[in-house]
Amino acid sequence: MKDVKGWRRKPVVHQVTDAQASLTDDIGRREKRYLVQMGIRTLCLILAVVLPLPWPYRLLFIAGAIFLPYIAVIGANERGNDVPPPTFHTPEANQSEIPRHRREIGS
Repeated sequence: MKDVKGWRRKPVVHQVTDAQASLTDDIGRREKRYLVQMGIRTLCLILAVVLPLPWPYRLLFIAGAIFLPYIAVIGANERGNDVPPPTFHTPEANQSEIPRHRREIGS
C-alpha cells in the first residue's frame, strides 16, 4: 500500500476490543429499555386515573401514556449506534481481516 508520495502507510491493527457487541446483547438492551418505557407509560396511565389532580397535570400524564408507546417502539427497533454500515470488497482491503458482519463467534 503506497500513498501519493510513495511512502508506506502503517497497516491498521484491529483488536478484539474493537469488535461490536453481539446481536443478542443488542436485542437484550433494547428489550430492557422498551420494558422500562412501557412501565413508565403504565404508571402515567394509573396516575392520570387515580390521583385527584387538576386537569393540566392530568393531561401531562395522559400525554405520557399516549406518546410513550410510539417513542418506545422507535427506540426498540433501532439498532445500536455503533453498528457500521456494511462494507464492500475493495482491492486494497487486507484479506486477513475478519469482516465486520462476522465478528461474533458462532455466526
